[in-house]
Amino acid sequence: MADFDPEKFEDKYANYFPELQQAYKNAFNRMNDRYDSELVHAIDQQVLNESEPFYDGDGEFHVELPDDPYGRLSGVVVEEERFETILEAHIDEIETELQRVFGFQ
Repeated sequence: MADFDPEKFEDKYANYFPELQQAYKNAFNRMNDRYDSELVHAIDQQVLNESEPFYDGDGEFHVELPDDPYGRLSGVVVEEERFETILEAHIDEIETELQRVFGFQ
C-alpha cells in the first residue's frame, strides 16, 4: 500500500505512476474475466489510455475520459449502448482499484 498524499496526486504521473499502472491493470484483468475480451482490450487501448484519474477527497476518485469515447473505438463492432455499459463498469473498476491501491478500502 502506498502512502497517499493528495497534494502529490496533483503530479500523479511523477509521484504515483506504479500505483496508477497497478490500479488500471487490476481493473483490466477483472473486466477481461467478466466481459468480451476483444471489447475490453479495445476500450483499454483506444479509450482508457487517454483517460485521467483525479482525486476528489475523502478517498474518492473519478476518471475523466477523452472526448467521444465511442467514436474512438475501431476494429470492434458493438452497439453504443453495450459499449457505454461496459465502459461504465470498467471505470467503476478503475475507481475501486484506485481506492484499494491507495489504501482507502
